[in-house]
Amino acid sequence: MLVPLRQGLPPIDPASVSSSASCALPARFEAVGGARKFTRATLCQWDLESRFDDVALVVSELVTNALRHALPADTPRESDVPVRLHLTHWNARLVCAVRDPSHDGPSARDSDDFSAESGRGLFLVDSFSDSWGWHPLDGTLHGKVVWALFRLRNEQ
Repeated sequence: MLVPLRQGLPPIDPASVSSSASCALPARFEAVGGARKFTRATLCQWDLESRFDDVALVVSELVTNALRHALPADTPRESDVPVRLHLTHWNARLVCAVRDPSHDGPSARDSDDFSAESGRGLFLVDSFSDSWGWHPLDGTLHGKVVWALFRLRNEQ
């Protein structure tokens, strides 16, 4: 398991956030497609559609990991809001964050088999984002947030 990591994620100053959006995702793998649609619509609204491919890949991996590894085995697949996707755009940065109910941090697999059909999610997140990490939630919210940061170079 990876230790909680916040470095690389700038402090969130509400005054500098230019836009944010979030959506609840059901406990079904079809939610990954819904997360991509939400991401496309949001990035188009923010005039960031040129970043869609990289961001959508990372969003897909983060949501898939949350659905596959972070939900208790007895979570009903009809459950409405076990996972939530947040997109935040501020200054020249975009953060994708996925909240789930598990307190366990993500764990990267040690594998040299790059042709495997699974187990590469965090490697892809690391490769396509500028930084990523996770942290446990405090207070009344339970679980954790896994985030990925994208620097936006001259795209606004």
